[in-house]
This record gives sequence, C-alpha cells and structure tokens, in this order.
Amino acid sequence: MQEHGGNLDQAVQRFGGRVEDWIDLSTGINRQPYPVGEIEPQHWQALPSRSDIESLHQAARQAYATNAPIVAMAGAQAAIQLLPCLAPRGRAHILAPTYNEYAAVLSVAGWDVAEVPTLEALTGADLAVIVNPNNPDGKRHERGDLLALLPRVGRLIIDESFADAVPELSLAAEAAGPSLLILRSFGKFYGLAGLRLGFVLGGEGDIVALSGMAGPWPVSGAAIAVGRRALLDREWVEATASRLGRDCQQLDAAVKSQGWRLIGGTPLFRLYETEDARAAQKRLAGARIWSRIFEQQPRWLRLGLPGDETEWARLAAALSR
Repeated sequence: MQEHGGNLDQAVQRFGGRVEDWIDLSTGINRQPYPVGEIEPQHWQALPSRSDIESLHQAARQAYATNAPIVAMAGAQAAIQLLPCLAPRGRAHILAPTYNEYAAVLSVAGWDVAEVPTLEALTGADLAVIVNPNNPDGKRHERGDLLALLPRVGRLIIDESFADAVPELSLAAEAAGPSLLILRSFGKFYGLAGLRLGFVLGGEGDIVALSGMAGPWPVSGAAIAVGRRALLDREWVEATASRLGRDCQQLDAAVKSQGWRLIGGTPLFRLYETEDARAAQKRLAGARIWSRIFEQQPRWLRLGLPGDETEWARLAAALSR
C-alpha cells in the first residue's frame, strides 16, 4: 500500500483520541471548504443525464479557461488508474520525487517505469508524467519548458491537482493536442475531497477512450450539482486563492521558531526540513494535530494549512510547547 496523507486511522492507533479530536494537516486539502448549500433531491435520486454531465464539463472548461475536450472522473486518482490503458505498454518516465501512485499504477500494469530527476531525462519516454506544482515539494515548471517536451515524448501527462490557486501555470488551454493530457483535482482546492470529482483534458481521441473506460455515469448527481456550482463561483475562487496566499505566509512565520527550513510548497501545503521529522510529527500529535512525514526523507515534514482561528490557535500552542 502506498503512503498517503489523510491517514487519521493511523494517527488514532498510534497516539489515541478519536478521529474527530484531530486536526488533519497531513493532506493538501483546503480546510475552509466551498459552502455546498442545498442539493435538490433529484441529484440523489436519478442517474445523471448526458446533459447534466455536459453542463459540468462546460463549467470546468470555463473555470480552467479552455475549449479542450474534457471528461469528469471520480477524482484525479480515477484517471490515474486508467492511464496505463491508453497505449500499449512501454517506457514511462516520472519526474520525481512526486505523488507515488503514478509509479505504482504503471508498474502494476506492466510498464517499464523510471523515476527521473530532470525534465531532460523524460526525453524518449512513451509516457512522461509531471506534477505541476509538484507534490510534495511544490516545485513549479514554466509552461514553455513543458510544451517543449511534447515532440520528445510519446504522451505527456501534466497533473495540475494543485494549480487552482496558480492558474498561470496551467496548460489547460493547450490540452486539445493529441499527445498532451491535463489532470485536474476538484476536491483539494474546494475542500471537498469526499465528493470524489476530477477532470481530464486532452485530445479528442484520448478523451473518448477515457470516457469509454469510465462508463456512462463516472460521477454522481451530487458531484455534478456541487461541482458545477463551485466551478462557476469565481468570486469564491479569487477570495480563496488570496486567503491561501496569506495563510501560507502565516504558517511559515509560525514554524520559524522551530528552526524548520522551508523547502517549498503550494498554496495548500508547505514542506519543511526539520532535525527529525518523526519527532516533530510526534510532538504535534500530542496536540492531536496530524502531519505528513516521508520514509525516504527522514527530515521532511509536510503541513497543510489550518482552517479556522481555533485550528490556528491549537497549532500555535503545540509549537510553543
């Protein structure tokens, strides 16, 4: 099983308490979620129609400033599971370190997987994967550098799961070409990961293929209703992006007294270098605050952003002990 954040069951097992006692800062999920509002009964009772799904697609195109073909999925992870089926097995190069599900899914499907350290090392791959901004270190790649890879790889996958607050990085507007696929997560920025919603943008052939594999009802009626409403609420999006920027600065300032060094991050999480990440995690866990550590990087600690003032106060108290 792959390492992930959000594993509060493990936190409870190791350190006690109940799930509801914990502040989960181990993920990159916005802790001030989009206000869902009322969901009409038919969205729970009826199968989604083609027009319902297309209305969601149109809202996503508008939000991501693109006219590219698009398909909704039950989260970006659902799309990752299908990527190996888009082409015959071959060489997959993944810019690493990054989200670990890509290597796992492609390896299980029989691809020859190599994790590489630079954009240049992606050259020659039948399938190349880049997360931009990257998870867990937040590294960003310029649009021109990514587009320059297109003639050098068979198919280029750009995971933009953390790009909502930095839309200038997105290649969504260029996604209609035959060898580029863009993955977008809905749940992270909108704070509704349990809704299970994401999108893939790309060339017509790949999107038709993914749609066929996903089946006639890839997302629920509730996901369509909430997703459409949230994606079109540009006032909330702009206000949230601004708040997250301020919160990042607040979190960086809050941990300064610990001597932790900022390695990087996105507007939804920060990655710090500590003397001993496991010890730092244990200390925070004593205050029922869960963080993310990495087996291969024993000094790395990742923190999401607290939500309300109560959460910020609990974090400040835990850091002052």
